[in-house]
Amino acid sequence: MSDINEPRLDLKSLPKEERLNRMRHSAAHVLAEAMVELMPEAELGIGPPIETGFYYDFRLPRPLTNEDLVWLDKRMNQSRKGKHRFQMAAISRAEAEERWAKQPFKLDLLKDIPDDGITQCTHAAFTDLCRGGHVNHTAEIGAFKLMSIAGAYWRGSEKNPMLQRVYGVLFETAEELAAHEQQIEDARRRDHRKIGRDLDLFALVDEIGPGHVIWLPAGATIRRELQRWIEDLEIDRGYQHVITPVVAKRELYVQSGHWDHYREAMYPVMEREGEEYVLRPMNCPSHIKVFQNDQHSYRELPLRIAELGNMHRWEKSGQVSGMSRVRIMTLNDAHIFCADIAQVESEVEGVLRLMEEVYGILGLKDYRYRLSLGDPDDTEKYVDNPPMWEAGETLLRDVLQRVGLEFYEAKGEAAFYGPKIDVEFKTASGKEETLVTVQVDFHLPAQFGLEYIAEDGARARPIIVHRGVISTMERMVALLIEEYEGAFPLWLSPTQVVVVPIADRHIPYAEEVAAALKAHRLRVDVDARGERMNAKIRDAQLRKVPYVLVVGDREAETQAAAVRARGGKDLGAMPVADIVAMLREERDTKALGR
Repeated sequence: MSDINEPRLDLKSLPKEERLNRMRHSAAHVLAEAMVELMPEAELGIGPPIETGFYYDFRLPRPLTNEDLVWLDKRMNQSRKGKHRFQMAAISRAEAEERWAKQPFKLDLLKDIPDDGITQCTHAAFTDLCRGGHVNHTAEIGAFKLMSIAGAYWRGSEKNPMLQRVYGVLFETAEELAAHEQQIEDARRRDHRKIGRDLDLFALVDEIGPGHVIWLPAGATIRRELQRWIEDLEIDRGYQHVITPVVAKRELYVQSGHWDHYREAMYPVMEREGEEYVLRPMNCPSHIKVFQNDQHSYRELPLRIAELGNMHRWEKSGQVSGMSRVRIMTLNDAHIFCADIAQVESEVEGVLRLMEEVYGILGLKDYRYRLSLGDPDDTEKYVDNPPMWEAGETLLRDVLQRVGLEFYEAKGEAAFYGPKIDVEFKTASGKEETLVTVQVDFHLPAQFGLEYIAEDGARARPIIVHRGVISTMERMVALLIEEYEGAFPLWLSPTQVVVVPIADRHIPYAEEVAAALKAHRLRVDVDARGERMNAKIRDAQLRKVPYVLVVGDREAETQAAAVRARGGKDLGAMPVADIVAMLREERDTKALGR
């Protein structure tokens, strides 16, 4: 063993990201030190820094508890106060195998390290196999807190043992840590899974399976309004809607290339009468068959084919989450068949402008565009056709710039058959997720031998633009639940108005008011329960209903209602006709609410 003499670091001179990485990596070592003290039998996995903190994986003799987290946190703080220096040393393979003879995961890691690259790090009495990257001593670790316990397979493979992963967050200052904890609390408050459960929007049932969403009546209403709206917008822009089967022969996806590239994410093959069928993981091959159903002339192009199409993807159980990551999803999908590059540019621009319009109406702001490029060195993952990639990437870049949208580029994030524009939104937890994509595709038209009759009578090959606008219905509704915290604007609210009669004798007039609103296709409930008026108003507020109309003797005499807007704002008594006009305007203009 030989010590690696590292000069003392001037942490303040380092970029903040590097400082945090060093702090978080060092904190993971301190966590492992505390765990070995708590449970000497602990088998150590890995402990890297991550975006907001660190984690360490362990195989332990018993499940961890929240009380264990409190103890570990306290023990880590003691170690931090000890100002123990982190010291790196190079060791031989023989020394390493002897030191970690009773640590099977460390021995597994050693297999991937060359003989001349084995190093370890020691602080206090604890030593770990480590490549380095630490602060000078434990007192330089920032403000941290252990947050949660989760399961994790060793090396991420289901074939390997399940370990217990302890997560911690760490920032340079206590103020930054407090701000992050507040963000976590806000995320919990806005979590679509909690709000969806509280408002009876959707359900996930074990007997049906994870990632298989049941849309309850309230949630189905939101979905229906979104679907009608986006379909009308598409019809106005020349899209033709189709309905295609959710099951197809396996050969269709072999021809498209999806079988080779996405087989692991597909549901198992179903064999019947000598044929193999699969649940579709995407809609594009079906829409290609719609195009091939007829002979097309250049006069028909661009041809815009759209569908709210169900897709099935076998997301791993650890990745399934509420409605944001599901296994059965309904995508607002479309494929535009273009005659030439000029049409492709025009159609991509039209899609981007439609996106901006839709997200503006929905009040969504926290998103950005990513130009996802291929990788010419990876011909296994991407179709080997450099001119095709260059043409597609240049086209998308030019259109983004012409529309005036800010974007960044990411190599190796394209679809296997072509570059794409990804729209990335931030969830309530701060995680960035791709909502929809716009893709330029020269590849699938060739795979399927697509043709149209050109102006000179010759046969020519179209180019396909793949696009979504509001993503899957599941992911969009999850995003909107968190964006609005369940308080949907009037046009999307499952129940738009609750009429509250002050006493039982006012129920007939309450029903009359409700009927007047329903005549204008407003969604109205009458709360005729035997509860007190204030309790009924409070229940409507908990349901996040936009408007409560209270009616009693005076309102019945004047054909009016006392209006209370969501949030407790009292708008006073208004004639029913005026209420109808106000609500219709708010609904029809899709206003974001009061």
